[in-house]
Amino acid sequence: MPRSSLWRLTVPPLENGDRLTRFEFERRYSAMPKLKKAELIEGTVYMASPLRFEPHAEPHGDLMGWLWTYKIATPGVRLGDNPTVRLDLDNEPQPDAVLLIDAQVGGRSHLSEDGYVEGAPELVAEIAASSATVDLGDKKRAYRRNGIQEYLVWQVFEQRIDWFHLEPGEYINLHPDAAGVIQSQVFPGLWLDQSALLSGDMQQVLSVLQAGVNSIEHQAFVQQLAQAVQSDG
Repeated sequence: MPRSSLWRLTVPPLENGDRLTRFEFERRYSAMPKLKKAELIEGTVYMASPLRFEPHAEPHGDLMGWLWTYKIATPGVRLGDNPTVRLDLDNEPQPDAVLLIDAQVGGRSHLSEDGYVEGAPELVAEIAASSATVDLGDKKRAYRRNGIQEYLVWQVFEQRIDWFHLEPGEYINLHPDAAGVIQSQVFPGLWLDQSALLSGDMQQVLSVLQAGVNSIEHQAFVQQLAQAVQSDG
């Protein structure tokens, strides 16, 4: 038997509820290549159940489409789908989506030598169906403590979107304006018609987002990122 196979036999499998260090969590996760998603939140292992289409996969696709449209209009901003994020010694989440500013232009996180996100991305988003208790409890506290500036939680069964912005010491819920649009405080031009997203009206979602990326604030942000690239070069 190859030595690598012998090594894997000696590594215990990940189990829901395990209390582990981040390093032990990674060791066990790496030994389970067929496992698609596991997270370490405040030192406890959480493993995802099989994902159903309407409560998770479809809203996840809509969320990614909205964020991807913003990303391609904003050079210097990067988007990840279910990336592992090394936050601290007790937390290694795998958010449904991560929107971050590239480290080369002043972003708060960076990629490790082995390809993982380390530090606090500017925005993380979660589709909360069966995971709502964790997403709005321990995970939210871990994100706040580590300085993730914005945290969007889509509670599918409750038909609710909470978009939190980090103020000194606490997450404050961003509220829609008179037109029902929420505007990111970190990513200028990232505008969301939450009612349209909840109802699946993606044409309206993208129409509002297009207005955001055409705004003066977004143009100034793009110029700021471009200047940072020139300074870094």
